[in-house]
Amino acid sequence: MAPPVHILVIRLSALGDVAMTIPVLRVVARTYPNIKLTVLTRPFFKPLFEDIPNISFLEADVYGQHKGLGLVKLAKEAKRLGITAVADLHNVIRSKVITNYLRLRGIKISTIDKGRAEKKALTSANGNPIWPLKSTHQRYADVFEKLGYPVTLSEHQFPKKKQLTPRLLSLIGTHTLKAIGIAPFAAFKSKMYPIELMKEVITQLDALGNYRIFLFGGGKEEIEVLSKIESLHSTVTNVAGQLTFEDELSLICNLDLMLSMDSGNGHLATIFGIPVITLWGATHPYAGFVPFGQPEKNQLTADRNKYPLIPTSIYGNKYPEGYEKVMETIAPDTVVKKIVETI
Repeated sequence: MAPPVHILVIRLSALGDVAMTIPVLRVVARTYPNIKLTVLTRPFFKPLFEDIPNISFLEADVYGQHKGLGLVKLAKEAKRLGITAVADLHNVIRSKVITNYLRLRGIKISTIDKGRAEKKALTSANGNPIWPLKSTHQRYADVFEKLGYPVTLSEHQFPKKKQLTPRLLSLIGTHTLKAIGIAPFAAFKSKMYPIELMKEVITQLDALGNYRIFLFGGGKEEIEVLSKIESLHSTVTNVAGQLTFEDELSLICNLDLMLSMDSGNGHLATIFGIPVITLWGATHPYAGFVPFGQPEKNQLTADRNKYPLIPTSIYGNKYPEGYEKVMETIAPDTVVKKIVETI
C-alpha cells in the first residue's frame, strides 16, 4: 500500500504572498481531504492557516538557526516528517536549497512558475496596450496540479467570521456603523497614496456619518502619522501597534470593507471575503496580484495616459524620475465614491 500523501508547502515570505496561499490551500484541503499538508513558513504567519483542516507547520527561522546551511537542517526535518511531495510556492534560493536536498532523496518536487518573462514584457510595455497575466493564486494552484492534484479556485468557501475578543471590544466599543479598514502604507513610495490625499478621503467619509474607520499600519513612524489622523475624527480609531496579529485578523474579518494599497492588508481582508478597494500606483493589477476574488472595478489605478510607463516594476521598487507622484492622479472623490457604492 502506498504511503499517505504528505505535501510540504513552502512559502517563507512576505505577508501578502503568504496570505495569497490561503484560498488555494483551503480548496486543496477540501478537494483532497486525505492529503496531509505541512506548511513551511515563518512562525508569525501561523494564525493565517488556523481554519484549514489537516494542516501542520514546520517553522522556519531563516535569520537564525536555519540561515545558510541551516536550510539543510530544515530539509532533514521535513524528510523525517514523512514528506512525500513538495509544493514550492516561493521559488527562491532558500526554497531551492530545501527542494534540491529532498529531490536527491526521491521526493517529487513541483515549483511555481512566476512568469518572469511575461512580467518583464508587462513592465517594458512603454505605453503600449497591456493585458492581465495569470493570477498568483492560479500560479499557486498550478503547482498542485503538477503534483497530480488539480483544484478549481471558484469552488473556494470562506470561513465563518471570527469572534471579536474582549480586548477588541474594549478598544473599538460598540457601534452600528459600517466598519471600514484603511491601510494607507506600502513597502515603496510609488505604491503609497499620498497621506494628505488619504486624510481628505477620511475627512469625506467621516462627514457622511455612516462609517467607523480603523487605521492599519506598523512601525513607529506609521503609528505616529495614524495617531494624528485619529485625533482629528471621533469615528476613526488607529489600531496600529495595539493588537496581536491574531486580534488584527479578527478585526479585519469583521470589517465591511478594506481600503488598501498594493500590499498585505488587502490580501488579509480578502481571505475572509471582505470587499477590498485597492489603489495602484507604479504597479498594476494586471501583474497578477489582485486580492483574491476581487473584481476589476475595485482596482483604482493611476493614470496610465499621464504616466505611460506604468507598471514600472512588478513590486514597485523601481520607477523612473517623476513617477513618485503617480498616485496623485487618483482623486479622493473617486476613492470615496467607490467605497460608498461598494459598501
